[in-house]
Amino acid sequence: MLRLNTDKLSDRLNTVAKFVPKGARLADIGSDHAYLPCYLAKKEVVSFAIAGEVVTGPFESAKKQVVLERLTEVIQVRLGDGLDVIKPKEVDCITIAGMGGTLITSILDRGRSKLESVQRLILQPNISAISIRKWLFENNWELVNESILEEDGKIYEILVAEKGNARKPYKENIDAGLLLGPFLLERKEAPFIKKWSMEIENWRKIFSELENASENDEVLHKKQDLLRKIELVKGAIKE
Repeated sequence: MLRLNTDKLSDRLNTVAKFVPKGARLADIGSDHAYLPCYLAKKEVVSFAIAGEVVTGPFESAKKQVVLERLTEVIQVRLGDGLDVIKPKEVDCITIAGMGGTLITSILDRGRSKLESVQRLILQPNISAISIRKWLFENNWELVNESILEEDGKIYEILVAEKGNARKPYKENIDAGLLLGPFLLERKEAPFIKKWSMEIENWRKIFSELENASENDEVLHKKQDLLRKIELVKGAIKE
């Protein structure tokens, strides 16, 4: 089972792996069993990797995995919070996968001093990709690619960013781009349409519940925000 996980990743992690540049010095934050860095090392994509874990159990599992794969010369497993596991100028590519978007941005924010040498960020939020796009936009990281896929009944987005012109990928409607993803919005692939169609239905249900609530400024604001998002997404996915 362990061999299978490092020889053949899940579709989600495999998509993340495809965006890691050849020869990268990688830090995989929240590495769990270190499947991603092990896979990339075995494929000779990365020249060096750090598997970072804040939780003792996964940290120990990652260490065992790296030893099992005989990759201790290439991969270092470190215990620490977020980017604390990285030394300055030690890596040029960072992957953070399988967390909420807000948590990912807080990790980047707290570790921004470690980002000076980093050329590429590959981020896979489980929820709230908009939080990441906003952070990238506000911190001069240019979104250079995105991917969306469905696996085991869940839809995942992968965001790839490099230092550059943060405004470049966004067209006239920045709000739509931040929410939906400028590259994903352009391609409108099946998982994208499914995700946002489901989101519209969810917002409509919430709006319907608010219709029965006592009217006050907060409820009115929530209803207006829901209507705005529904119209924004409806317009965007039907363009």
